[in-house]
Amino acid sequence: MALDRNRTAGDASGSGTTKNKDLSNEDLALKRQLELYVEGIQDSDPELQKAALESLREEIRAATSSMTSVPKPVKFLCPHYETLQEYFATMDESDAKKCLADIISVLAFIMTPEGEVVSLSYKMLGNSDDDIGSWGHAYVSLSPIVCRFLLNLNFVGDLVPLQQQTSLLDDLMKVVEQVVAFHMQHNAEHEAVDLLIEVESIDMLLDHVDKTNFKRTCLYLTSLTKYLPTSDAAYTVLDIAYMIYSDFEEYQNALQIALLMDEVENVSLLFISHKDLQQKKQFCYLLARHGVEFVLDPDMVEDDDDRELLQDIINNSRLSEGYLTLARDIEVMEPKSPEDIYKAHLLDGAGASVDSARKNLAATFVNAFVNAGFGQDKLMTVPSDSTSGGSSGNWLFKNEEHGKISAAASLGMIFLWDIDNGFAQLDKYCHSNDDHVIAGALLGFGIVNTNIRHECNPAMGILCEFINDKDPSIRIGAIMGLGIAYAGSQNDLLRGKLSPILSDALAPIDVIAFTAISLGLVYVGSCDEAIAEAIILAKMNLTELDLGEEPLTRLLPLGLGLLYLGKQESMHVAEEMSKTIGQKCRKYSDMSLLGFSYRKYSETTLLSCAYAGTGNVRKVQFNFCGELFAVIFLGLQLLTFFFHAMQVKALLGHCSKHFNRDEMHQGPAVLGIAMVAMAEELGLKMAIRSLKHLLQYGEQNIRRVVPLALGLLCISNPNEVDVMDTLSRLSRDSESEVAMAAVMSLGLIGAGTNNARIAAMLRNLSSYYDKDSNLLFCVRIAQGLVYMGKGLLTLNPYHSDGTLLPPPALAGLITVLFACLDMEATILGQYHYVLYFLALAMQPRMLMTVDENLKPLSVPVRVGQAVDGRQAGRPKTTTRSQTHSTPVLLSAGEKAELATEKYIPLSPILEGFVILKDNPDYREDAD
Repeated sequence: MALDRNRTAGDASGSGTTKNKDLSNEDLALKRQLELYVEGIQDSDPELQKAALESLREEIRAATSSMTSVPKPVKFLCPHYETLQEYFATMDESDAKKCLADIISVLAFIMTPEGEVVSLSYKMLGNSDDDIGSWGHAYVSLSPIVCRFLLNLNFVGDLVPLQQQTSLLDDLMKVVEQVVAFHMQHNAEHEAVDLLIEVESIDMLLDHVDKTNFKRTCLYLTSLTKYLPTSDAAYTVLDIAYMIYSDFEEYQNALQIALLMDEVENVSLLFISHKDLQQKKQFCYLLARHGVEFVLDPDMVEDDDDRELLQDIINNSRLSEGYLTLARDIEVMEPKSPEDIYKAHLLDGAGASVDSARKNLAATFVNAFVNAGFGQDKLMTVPSDSTSGGSSGNWLFKNEEHGKISAAASLGMIFLWDIDNGFAQLDKYCHSNDDHVIAGALLGFGIVNTNIRHECNPAMGILCEFINDKDPSIRIGAIMGLGIAYAGSQNDLLRGKLSPILSDALAPIDVIAFTAISLGLVYVGSCDEAIAEAIILAKMNLTELDLGEEPLTRLLPLGLGLLYLGKQESMHVAEEMSKTIGQKCRKYSDMSLLGFSYRKYSETTLLSCAYAGTGNVRKVQFNFCGELFAVIFLGLQLLTFFFHAMQVKALLGHCSKHFNRDEMHQGPAVLGIAMVAMAEELGLKMAIRSLKHLLQYGEQNIRRVVPLALGLLCISNPNEVDVMDTLSRLSRDSESEVAMAAVMSLGLIGAGTNNARIAAMLRNLSSYYDKDSNLLFCVRIAQGLVYMGKGLLTLNPYHSDGTLLPPPALAGLITVLFACLDMEATILGQYHYVLYFLALAMQPRMLMTVDENLKPLSVPVRVGQAVDGRQAGRPKTTTRSQTHSTPVLLSAGEKAELATEKYIPLSPILEGFVILKDNPDYREDAD
């Protein structure tokens, strides 16, 4: 229990008036003894003075070692506090003076108001070799005072001689080191880390970690990065965590930190320094899950066969095989039709009265999402001689014009991750006489290749032939396919192929827009200035007519934003580039309503993307920093300063303004709140609360976007019942655009979960909107998402216990959500195939255990609700767990633990593919 300083100071001040008759004989004897010590300290005899100081110090230490209130020796000494201070000022430099300084420091800690630096000042004048922990845990809580002292010293640095600054800092850091050592030895790693971050000496932590505390220390370091003010500070903290994990041979955790830092060099060092082949296989599974473009060389893996095997894992070539193994184990291989999903027989008198083309298009998407990755369905892969009459050709031509694009591309979704079979099925459509069918097939090639790397690059060889085709639909299909297939690869060949399209004066706006998106996906998070400049020039070439009549012009700023996804301050380069280029060659007027609105839209989109997944709350809220008073104790002088800080307006500020007309930039601002806050649980809950306030008090154009933001925050996570209820209420809103956004978001939060409650809501909505073709189409899409992959897939981009966020997955989600800002022109118009960008975020939500030969190995595991493991101490990792045999499904918020000691997992986090090795210490009766 911490010492209540405000209360104890009052008790201490009143203790001087305590009458002797109120004290017990034992307390009275202690009081008189302490008074004798005080007199002895002031004695001229050095030996008597030394004995009195030693006795008084031991008396205080014995009483303060575990104090929760002012102990009696300190209470009896408080009336002598000023007397000791006055005598201290008259003493010559000696060991006795240093000893008295330590004693006065403890008394000052009790007597002075919280926040003053008197106690610290005396401590710095005391014995530097003295163990600060011997005075008790409460006294060690000098950390806030240390930080305040150092902060204020920085403020007056110019007024203090350099020599005096250096001396003060040296003395201060000695105190800091003692405090850190005490905290690290007493399971208070979080306090030690906080102190070192405040004094900007986090590297000192490396000297104080050991095998008993390094795991808790690193867990706290990684969770802390979401709350640090700058990306540089976060990088420094992560680098310390990486070094600690490496020093203690926790290589799998070190790899996670390296990916979190986006440091490929550190990944290479881990492969070079670690010689265990099985551990390297586990490294490769993590790299494959994260979607990293990584090529092994002989320095990393010497044996050619081993290197080929590991590269095969990194390329995700085994993903389809593992996914189908899971499906067979759970017995869900049987294909499902859209009617199996709609369950119209459960509704009274339900009958679709929409036009057949829209109905068939909806069924195409439902069929694609539900049977994703299974390689078979009841619409597109049915043999032509089937008695059902539902061959792929028959179904394909039941769609009209642009609907054929989505129908042909749905084959890519059905054969997701299976390049060999998928390409064979799609190849026949490349020779069709219908341009829309060819465009869909090209898009399908890209979807099949999602998150898969192939040494022959078959997708590039096929798609690059069509990017300059005369037909815009074919060009868009090829360009989208390249963006999806090579997302995050930073392939320079694609730069040369796609960049010229942005400057092509004859290219249609939609072709340019999808080119910008595809380049943003391929170079997501790369901060590539050449591509950024090309996209900015394409924006500046837009005319007033383009801004007014072409809704896809809004995808150009998104393509630019994807280049800086999650890169925080790096976005300022793009901002300055936009200003410079805009002044020279902007074709639209920046002072017109459309031009001004588009510029604000571009700025807000860039800001939202740059801070996506960072948890940086300062970019969400208004930050007000008022007057700050700094009190600096230098020697025996007190200096007082005050200053004003600037007010910073961020995303929530954009949403708080009221306009007489719709402002397009407020949509990205609302989505930006969710994009930033989705990084950590506390920010997520606060963002949900803020979005509900916007829903209640915001303008209509803001209300239309709030459901989409809620869907992103809780994607594939129906556990947030309050959000589900809010979306259910909004799905019947009188404003159709609000209702459509809410319906789509219901599909997003239930994506891949088979959630019965959401499914029932959507069935009722299908009957409710039976006469509204647009809303019924959205309901069908949402139903397909809920049953996505028959419940085996997830859209949640986070993995590895929520610590890692693959940029391509988040980019795919963001692209679909931005398209939903204007559903009439995109999803409900001719660009409905943008929904296939969701393939970038699709991943099996499974735990698949394999042996050292990478063969499936069924073992018992406990699956339960995850408990935050980033807390101090040794907390439990799961609760309410049940035992299953692998492979198993992991729902949102769940974690798995091995339920047997027969095997040892090579990954500390049981997600995805985990290699198990035999435990040499296992005995049959151990379980």
